[in-house]
Amino acid sequence: MSANNAEQREIDAEQAYVDAVYERLDASAKVAQSLVVEGMARGHVGNEGGLVERDAMVYQASRRLSALNAAHDGLVFGRLNLLDGESRYIGRIGVRDADREIMLVDWRAPAAAIFYQATAQEPAGVIRRRVLRCANDKVIGIEDDLLDGDNAADDLVVVGEGALLASLTRARDSSMHSVVATIQKEQDQAIRAPSRGATTIGGGPGTGKTVVALHRAAYLLYTDRRRFESGGVLVVGPSTVFMNYIERVLPSLGETSETSVTLRSLGEVVDGLRAARHDEPVAAAAKGSSRMTAFLARAASEPLPGAPTEFRYFYKDDVLRLDQHQLDRIRRHLLSGAKRNRAYLKAPAALVDALWRQVAGERALEKGEEEFVSTITTDDRFVDFVEDWWPPVEPIDVWRTLPEVLDRLSRGAFDTEEARALMASWTIGEPSIQDVPLIDELRYVIGDIPASGTDDDDAPKQLMSFERREREERVDRFRSTQSIEDDGFAHVLVDEAQDLSPMQWRMLGRRGRYASWTIVGDEAQSSWPFPRESAAARRAALEGKPEHAFRLSTNYRNSAEIYDLAAKVAAVAVPDPDLPDAVRRTGELPVHLTVGPSELVDAVRRGVEDVLDRVEGTVAIVAPAAQVTGLRADLAELLERHTDRLRLMDGLDTKGLEFDGVVVVEPDQITEESRAGWRTLYVVLTRATQLLTTVGTTNTWLNRLA
Repeated sequence: MSANNAEQREIDAEQAYVDAVYERLDASAKVAQSLVVEGMARGHVGNEGGLVERDAMVYQASRRLSALNAAHDGLVFGRLNLLDGESRYIGRIGVRDADREIMLVDWRAPAAAIFYQATAQEPAGVIRRRVLRCANDKVIGIEDDLLDGDNAADDLVVVGEGALLASLTRARDSSMHSVVATIQKEQDQAIRAPSRGATTIGGGPGTGKTVVALHRAAYLLYTDRRRFESGGVLVVGPSTVFMNYIERVLPSLGETSETSVTLRSLGEVVDGLRAARHDEPVAAAAKGSSRMTAFLARAASEPLPGAPTEFRYFYKDDVLRLDQHQLDRIRRHLLSGAKRNRAYLKAPAALVDALWRQVAGERALEKGEEEFVSTITTDDRFVDFVEDWWPPVEPIDVWRTLPEVLDRLSRGAFDTEEARALMASWTIGEPSIQDVPLIDELRYVIGDIPASGTDDDDAPKQLMSFERREREERVDRFRSTQSIEDDGFAHVLVDEAQDLSPMQWRMLGRRGRYASWTIVGDEAQSSWPFPRESAAARRAALEGKPEHAFRLSTNYRNSAEIYDLAAKVAAVAVPDPDLPDAVRRTGELPVHLTVGPSELVDAVRRGVEDVLDRVEGTVAIVAPAAQVTGLRADLAELLERHTDRLRLMDGLDTKGLEFDGVVVVEPDQITEESRAGWRTLYVVLTRATQLLTTVGTTNTWLNRLA
């Protein structure tokens, strides 16, 4: 029998089993759908118990139905032939037959671990490991690893060159895909690491850090669902583009709950904010520095622009007055014992006390303090003054005042260049990605407003009617948008962690105070220029948590030809970079074009068209940030013609992404954009899986690598 016939017989046999699994999957889906219908019907019982029963039944059945639907594509992907004669099939979710016997083992289950951990050196009872390549429910190929030839039967068929190498040549599209069928042993060890503390996953480009971390999130939800689903898992990445790229991975691994996993870019971590703009490097470094904390604290205690600086009140025979000096003293007193918004309810009493001490007229004194308080707190002039002098403050309101107070309150924390860059950024009027942690810091500095009548409310009882009547509506409206009790995640997953500034670590630390963590990063790819400062903030965010460190050592993404060039750039970027081993060669060396300034756009266009013709998947044009807008206009027709395959972006936006081909524009300018320019170029070069072309008007960077 020929090899082709033997392979087809094996595919046909696997297809028969896969068909049986899908038949059972369809039956389970029908049961789940009927439970949804039955659950909805129970809501018509007409009593509270019926409604509760309906909600529980519909929720559980709907979740199961979602999981079944999400796992439909490529449901069965693995098979183990074991030493004891058992055949064990591995899939995206677990499936049982009508007699409750296991047909398919969930990849996260302990019984599936040996699918990833068995090797030829340590087969762990596995004779043959098989990966099934499927398109929806059809088996289109198989790849085998013979792990224990000594115990293999004479008629055991072994097909293919290995599943991993087959998957590496697949064309890329606009989404990250799971690697659940081809996880390697060192990756699986990181996925199944202890759930407590902080698990760090390091390694150079292309080692699968991101996708391994996402598989770990799915694994944790599977092994301790009550804990991680009730507390939630926060997944944080560098950009919206990146979050869109990874959003399909977890559903494909069986995690379909919309409430258990929250995906947010760094510009979206704070509720109600959505920032996509990066600051230029000087402003970004200043905003990210821990020096910002003291400045923000001082800014949070300042009156808002336009706040009144004086109050006059005529009472009986007295003219009562609070000037700016007295108001400042009252403000300092209020802030000495509470955050700004926490002192909100105390402000009226403090003002009334200061005014009462000025009362000297006999008629007024005869009436007593009680009547004075009653009179003034029901007077619209006093009410309006209080609202203008000590209003509830949104953090964004304080953020907008920063340009006005920078010179006066920064106290030399920022040099002239930094101050100029900060002013230029804040004058734009819309927060950048680097502003989001500053606004979050302000949320915690100013606090929220306590409910009236709590221990924090020591206002005299005679002021309560004033607070209820004049403030209730405003405070309720404020509380609907202002709450700082949002840091209760059970697990925080941070990708591209090497880029986080100290202020960003503080922002994430608040959300993971009681959480376990998965932290993914590579220092050689860092865009943050001051690693020691960031490392200190990271330690503070993880204080008291045990750490489990894993390093991934194999670069599966880049061809060796591309990575050989990138590794030379890494050696310029940082001392002793973590360089993984690239496992495949394509014979395609990077192409470098040096042209005159007037020829640049045409050369980029030709380079892009050549790469598009030679690869099947996605292609990126990566340019210095200052040139992206101009190139977008110059290449508009090309971008429109290949809208599904071609992207134009700057170096920072390529973080975490990969493309079949990359065309890098003006590499020298990328290295000069910031103190981290060489590290950014390293990131850019390692986005390419098959073809790499550089186009520039200078080639200084290449000469430095020689």
